[in-house]
Amino acid sequence: MLRIHFGSHPKEIYNTEVYYENQYDKEWVMDEFARRVIREIDASEVLSPDVITNDIFGSFASTELSAGVKTLLLIKNMPNKIFNISNCGDNCARYLLELAKDQDIKVTLHHAMDFGDDFAVKVVNDRKRKTITDPAELLMLAHHYLRGEDNEG
Repeated sequence: MLRIHFGSHPKEIYNTEVYYENQYDKEWVMDEFARRVIREIDASEVLSPDVITNDIFGSFASTELSAGVKTLLLIKNMPNKIFNISNCGDNCARYLLELAKDQDIKVTLHHAMDFGDDFAVKVVNDRKRKTITDPAELLMLAHHYLRGEDNEG
């Protein structure tokens, strides 16, 4: 289950791009999930652990991937850390839900992300840990917590 904490958390890794550049393993891009998100989000192909390519930028290293892809790769490979998914666009939402199907993943979110109409997440700011499946309810909770009314959790 994807467990969302709206706003700052003392254990969050806020700047995922910098963290990725200092922690990544070049082999991360070689598994099927990584290849798929790199293809679908960044319109790029993995040629080897050191070489990714696309029509616009040519060949580049994985440190040049988008912030969203870097964040997804960090979550996949370091699921016990708390990463800021505000570094991801809405195009990453389905992959976040996919990663959270088989394990609990806790993330922070500093804006309202569009997960579509078919999703289930837990908002963990309040200690009730209620499962949310309604986009309007998620938006209301995002507004409530991000406006600073209650940021415990």
